[in-house]
Amino acid sequence: MITVSGLAKAYGDRTLFADVDLHLRSGCRYGLVGANGSGKSTFLRILAGEERASAGTVTVPNRARVGTLDQDRFVHDATAILDVVVSGHEELWEAMRAKEEVLAEADEGFDADRFAAAEETIQRLDGYAMEARAAEILEGLGIPAGVHDRPLATLSGGFKLRALLARALAADPDALLLDEPTNHLDIVSIRWLESFLSGYDGCLVVTSHDHRFLDRVSSHVLDVDYETITLYPGNYSAFEEAKRDERERREAEIAKREAEIADHMAFVERFRAKASKARQAQSKLKRIERIEIEPLPKSSRRYPTFRFEQRRRSGKVALEVRGISKSFGENRVLADVSLKVRRGDRVAVIGPNGIGKSTLLKIATGRLEPDAGEVEWGYEAHPGYVAQDHEEEIGGKESAEEWLWRACPGKGRGFVRSRLGLVLLTGEEALKPLDALSGGEAARLALARLGVERPNVLVLDEPTNHLDIEGVEALVEGLEAFDGTILFVSHDRWFVERLATRIVELAPDGVRDFDGDFRSYVAWRGEERLDAGDGRIAVRREDAVEGRSERGRRGGRGRGGDAERREARELRRRLGELLERRDRLVEELEAAEGRLEALRERFAEPGLYEAASREEIRELQREESEAAGRVEALVGEWEELERTLEALDVDGPASR
Repeated sequence: MITVSGLAKAYGDRTLFADVDLHLRSGCRYGLVGANGSGKSTFLRILAGEERASAGTVTVPNRARVGTLDQDRFVHDATAILDVVVSGHEELWEAMRAKEEVLAEADEGFDADRFAAAEETIQRLDGYAMEARAAEILEGLGIPAGVHDRPLATLSGGFKLRALLARALAADPDALLLDEPTNHLDIVSIRWLESFLSGYDGCLVVTSHDHRFLDRVSSHVLDVDYETITLYPGNYSAFEEAKRDERERREAEIAKREAEIADHMAFVERFRAKASKARQAQSKLKRIERIEIEPLPKSSRRYPTFRFEQRRRSGKVALEVRGISKSFGENRVLADVSLKVRRGDRVAVIGPNGIGKSTLLKIATGRLEPDAGEVEWGYEAHPGYVAQDHEEEIGGKESAEEWLWRACPGKGRGFVRSRLGLVLLTGEEALKPLDALSGGEAARLALARLGVERPNVLVLDEPTNHLDIEGVEALVEGLEAFDGTILFVSHDRWFVERLATRIVELAPDGVRDFDGDFRSYVAWRGEERLDAGDGRIAVRREDAVEGRSERGRRGGRGRGGDAERREARELRRRLGELLERRDRLVEELEAAEGRLEALRERFAEPGLYEAASREEIRELQREESEAAGRVEALVGEWEELERTLEALDVDGPASR
């Protein structure tokens, strides 16, 4: 589909990537990963033809349509939201406009040829189904049908980006290039997007800092690192393991070569002066000269360190909010919300965008007044807050160093510089004005301030925003080591799953307070599982077990009873398919694991690296990487299938 040959991109003396050769195929979904600033977005722009490469070529078939996520959220402000989405298919949109123009000018003279040409294009491109498809995608991304006829300008910034994402998806392009499409999406919309993209049959290249999204969507991973781009088969978890194993193998090989050189040098040093051993010593020196050690390139990935310590413990109840309500004009976002946060809780506040999650945190920290209700912080509770939008608190001409120093005035410059260094703001970066910081730099700086302020309650609103994957992983480690209380909002399910010990869901019908981790919450609610058959969101657990709809529960005999029996038959049919699929998966997994074990035994053979050529070693490494990715993918599919069967209370073949 897309062929990349000898591609390189550099800015001055800084090389992002070079010598990149790839063939990106239709039907494959490529997760594009790498550190912030490594060149992911640049690579996407080069693929889209929006930026020139320093060297090399990108070849896309002439008639192929390439869809991208438009980042200019103002260009379509005056256009109706639904029309913005439909216009993403340019050829179809032009035909639809041409047809409307012909009809509008019919009184002055009907242009039959232009009308026929437009009609033929609309029918060929299935244009009459386009508006329905566009509306369905908008609703899947959380934009309800009631606003589709309004101008795009009526949406907030985050929802504008959703509409522009819908524009890229609805066009059904041959290749789809998406840069951080999960930004500004809530958990429900991310699940919908995962399902949509998993069924996309074109060539997808997507960046994201969401581990779980990449795991669910990617069939391959493109790793931007070591000044090149490397292709790995499998999802993100398979990539992590394969890359780690490959690095360890190369390090072991270098260590072995270095040990061999040391042995030879020891012989030379011992016997160089002895005439009887001089010839052997010279031979050893020649052997040392023939040993080649290819140095490991330096990774562009950098891991910050986040340290959080509480100055002292709070009382048993860290925070209590009672009867909080808040409206913005006619929009009521919080209604009689009460919540008690205990010392040591790690509370994740989840729910759809616009439900009032950020508003609740702002009210709790005194940044916003409620219309009703009260907030009471516990004894010796000292909250520290990080906003979703860092511009609220980080901006101006003051340097990063000066800004952090104000948070710890009794400390010396060395302390401040060391804290900045932990979050990768070193040297000149520490002296940058606040308004010149990138989103990732500002996010790390805000978290560094919490480290020096030492609050015992961390209140975090979307703390993973703007962080790369390495930053998110480092933040999880820092928060897991914190022995205080955490109240946070996040749409990153991997982050919530790793951190939360309690889930508070804000929903239109009230507040659900679940005392347990995210996995347990998902099992309880039954809304996270995806249907194994068609990728749609599964029905809730109680409906799946009973095999009946709300109408069937009310209907009794007659039509309602028929519907109930049809649903029961459909449930039995689906169970049979799932159980058969599980049997096949087990067989495939056993075969894949056998293949992987055989390859790893081959690597363990003595003298392999001496006897085999470099090309043979590389081929074996490629085969092992593919085999490991295959095993990982099968294990993931098997685990997902087991969770689906568990939701339906199925234990094994006896359930048939």
